[in-house]
Amino acid sequence: MSQNKLPRVVLHDKTFELSIPYAELNDAIQKVADRINEDYKELETPLFLGVLNGAFMFTSELMQKINIDCEISFVKLASYVGTASTGKVQELIGLRNNIEGRHIIVVEDVVDTGESMEHLLRSLSGHNPASVQIATLLFKPTKFTKDYEVKYRALDIPDDFIVGFGLDYDELGRNLKDIYTIVTE
Repeated sequence: MSQNKLPRVVLHDKTFELSIPYAELNDAIQKVADRINEDYKELETPLFLGVLNGAFMFTSELMQKINIDCEISFVKLASYVGTASTGKVQELIGLRNNIEGRHIIVVEDVVDTGESMEHLLRSLSGHNPASVQIATLLFKPTKFTKDYEVKYRALDIPDDFIVGFGLDYDELGRNLKDIYTIVTE
C-alpha cells in the first residue's frame, strides 16, 4: 500500500477517506510537545506511558519532540473489536515500572468514551504516582462521558470511526501515515 496521500483506502470490507493529513498531525503533536516541555521543565524525569497498539506512532512522534529528560514504557489495553467498543477493557500487558512518586504522562491514540483510560487511571493510582496526565492524539468530545481531565489533546474530532497513524480496523491500516475516516454509503 502506498504511503502517498491516498484519497481513499479499502481495508477488509470498509472504505475510508482521507480526513487528517500527516502535516496537520505533525503540527498538532508539536503543540502538545511544546506544552509538555514547558509544564515539565522543572519536574524530575517524567515517565511517558504509551498505550499499545494504537498509540505507538503518536508516542514515537511525540518523543522526538520532547526536549526534557524523561523515560518511556508501554502498557497494552484492548476494548475494540472491529469498529465498535466492547465496553470491557482488557489489560494485556501491564505496568512493570515502579511509579511511586513519579510524574506520569499517559500517551493514548484516541480518547472517546473514556472507559479504557478510566480503567488505566484507576490501575495507576494504586501505585501512588506524584501525578498522572493524559496526552492523546485524538479526542472525541461528543463521546466522552468521564469526569477526569484530558490535559494534552492534539486534535478534537467528531465521533467517526478512523484508521491510520497507529489506529486500525481489525489490525489493518496502522501503517498509514495520514488518518482516514470510514465512509458510510
